Amino acid sequence: MDGFVSDISNVFMAREGKRRRISSYDRSGGNDDRLTIPQGEKRVIADIEGSGVITHIWITVADRTSGKGKYEMRKIVLRMYWDDEQTPSVEAPLGDFFGMGHGTCKNFVSVPLQMSPEDGRGLNCWWPMPFRKRARIEVVNECDDLIFFYYYIDYEEKKRIPDDALYFHAVWHRECPTGGKDERLYKDRAQWCFGGYNKTGEENYVILEAEGRGHYCGCNVNIHNLSTSALWNWPGEGDDMIFIDGEKTPSIHGTGTEDYVNMAWCPQQEYSAPYHGIILGGKNNWMGKITYYRYHVQDPIMFDKSIRVTIEHGHNNNRSDDWSTTAYWYQTEPHKPFSPLPSVQARLPLDDDDVIWGRLGEKKEGE
Repeated sequence: MDGFVSDISNVFMAREGKRRRISSYDRSGGNDDRLTIPQGEKRVIADIEGSGVITHIWITVADRTSGKGKYEMRKIVLRMYWDDEQTPSVEAPLGDFFGMGHGTCKNFVSVPLQMSPEDGRGLNCWWPMPFRKRARIEVVNECDDLIFFYYYIDYEEKKRIPDDALYFHAVWHRECPTGGKDERLYKDRAQWCFGGYNKTGEENYVILEAEGRGHYCGCNVNIHNLSTSALWNWPGEGDDMIFIDGEKTPSIHGTGTEDYVNMAWCPQQEYSAPYHGIILGGKNNWMGKITYYRYHVQDPIMFDKSIRVTIEHGHNNNRSDDWSTTAYWYQTEPHKPFSPLPSVQARLPLDDDDVIWGRLGEKKEGE
């Protein structure tokens, strides 16, 4: 058997290749098993020659002072390059890549990504990542101080990667705020949450735009509700609309934000399933920060030329909130270059109590 991935159904089958690991262990034989990365510097944590498949990545990190620096998960950047490409196939803040935004960690379990105790600071990735000539992974520390970085990168050396194997990709995106309507234009729940029509998806939040041949494997979605409205303040009701191979009308059209992540009825209960879940459910009336995930592992969405994965931010894009996502997919190379990653200041989450809208009908100070 020369498969990429083992699971309980095939683990008894003979495998070709050799198991290898790159880690931050203390080369002196001592117990200083960490990489120290000064503020503002980059480190290559893996540079593998030959062909193989990365099967697991584990990381934990701490800053020098408290061990739990504020928003460090958004300040540290992870990049991956396959086969000497000049632009990364993976580029995302560290915490967002491992399944949760808002610059924080929290225990959760899915099949491809997990944050494990203590307090979700054990970051695990199980996405298989094949490469034919070389794999290079780098980390950039944009925290306010040096960081202590611990890691395993587990991979299998392979004599050959099948011709039809695609390359793993991941990219982060954020809009803060999304271009919604002023909530004071609406006088009741029905207008704010259900008013207007959207047939084109032109103003939708874009999760992914990719060119080439491949399949989309899902995303995590992070929403910071920026309204303190006393009305029904659910930030969802956004249809997912996925445009494949240049479609003008999406062939895949969903019915609402919670429906896309396989939930129902404006959920807030935290829940982790293999391919969908809620890591953060928000506060009273859905205020504050929310995190969902939906991974298309059993049902990848294929494309031959291009794909555009979008979702409304509120029905008809009526809502103005802070949205960020990390999309995961496999495709042929070369890939469409990513937009430049925003500066660390532009990536930082808003504080928990930051809002842009007050109670409906009330004027904020200075207006």
